[in-house]
Amino acid sequence: MGEMGPSMKMDMNMGGPAETLAANVLRHTTSGTSLEPDSTEPSMLMRMHSNWMLMLHGQASIVAQQQSGDRGHDKVFSANWIMPMAQRKWATGELTLRLMLSLEPATISGRYYPELFQQGETAYGRPIADGQHPHNLFMEVAALYDMKLGEQNLLSFYAALVGDPALGPVAYPHRDSAGEDPLAPLGHHLEDSTHIADDVLTGGGTWRKVHIEASGFHGREPDENRWTITVGAIDSWSARLTVAPAKDWSAQYSIGHLHSPEQVHPEEDVLRQTASVAYHHAWSGGAMTLDALALWGRNHTIGTPENANGYLFEATTHVHDHHSVWTRIENADRTTDLLGENAPPEESVIGRVQAYTGGYAHRLYRDRYGIAELGAQATLYDTPESLRLFYGDRPMGVAVVLNLHLGH
Repeated sequence: MGEMGPSMKMDMNMGGPAETLAANVLRHTTSGTSLEPDSTEPSMLMRMHSNWMLMLHGQASIVAQQQSGDRGHDKVFSANWIMPMAQRKWATGELTLRLMLSLEPATISGRYYPELFQQGETAYGRPIADGQHPHNLFMEVAALYDMKLGEQNLLSFYAALVGDPALGPVAYPHRDSAGEDPLAPLGHHLEDSTHIADDVLTGGGTWRKVHIEASGFHGREPDENRWTITVGAIDSWSARLTVAPAKDWSAQYSIGHLHSPEQVHPEEDVLRQTASVAYHHAWSGGAMTLDALALWGRNHTIGTPENANGYLFEATTHVHDHHSVWTRIENADRTTDLLGENAPPEESVIGRVQAYTGGYAHRLYRDRYGIAELGAQATLYDTPESLRLFYGDRPMGVAVVLNLHLGH
């Protein structure tokens, strides 16, 4: 891949820390218009072609998963995504074209991979229980335009056939704090599941250390045909406030109204709220880095007293480019959809699950194009009383993981 000159690297600000929040917004290296801390250094491949900056980043995990108990299953699968981007800069603005693809419809057989206590979306017309659905082939098809109003001020516009509205933090496949863990958080459908929504329009503004956005989008979750792009009316909305008080910190609060998000409960509308704080820091000239996220998400079923909450803390550290260590701790409400055929027609919360994950990987190979790491992780669950008949007291899951990352 070609190298950038110093002036272009400063203008586009893609390969290193961002000097301001506005410069961070202009990178557009996460899902939708969400933001990591300014000091984060995105991993990608870059080159110039004419007046366009071309970029490519992505990752793939090959996972051998085993789980205990009557509800546990074993499976080998791959979670993966790749994102080509193109940016062109003008005197007063910048255009970004972005495509995000995943081969998970082919690399995750049976329409989901096993994950104890996970729920959300459907497989073969029934709610998924103890599993995570694959992402669509088209995770994002989007265009972004940013108009500069000064050194630290922007107006930003985002339009996507498939994309991520202003709701929640950076989605888990793209945030550095979860970059080594191949499994979805249990609170995914309480926190960041709208990252592959249809027909998204977002407008926002950046002023110094504050970024404010509002979105309209189609609220229904994707159907089971993971190979196509679906369309729908813009029937849902969201708003998000992001602040960057220091280069290593970023915090967001967001709220959204999702119209009929679930295929199996089409009469239900959901009010979702999320709040999160993200942290990134590097020591010894980047020889050691830490990325961490604390996150809360809530789904309120409109017209009922029903609330489902999810709490998450996750962190990943890289040491001397050879070692990666990560953890994820969750406390997430679970609903009657986990009961399968015994579930009542109306979904409700029946208990709260705790999950404790720890993992380690060692670097096998690195060059200018990417990194390969081999490791393992284990998750221990604490089962609520209402679900112990099905799961036992403390089931667990283990996974051997080969992680491949583009860039360095």
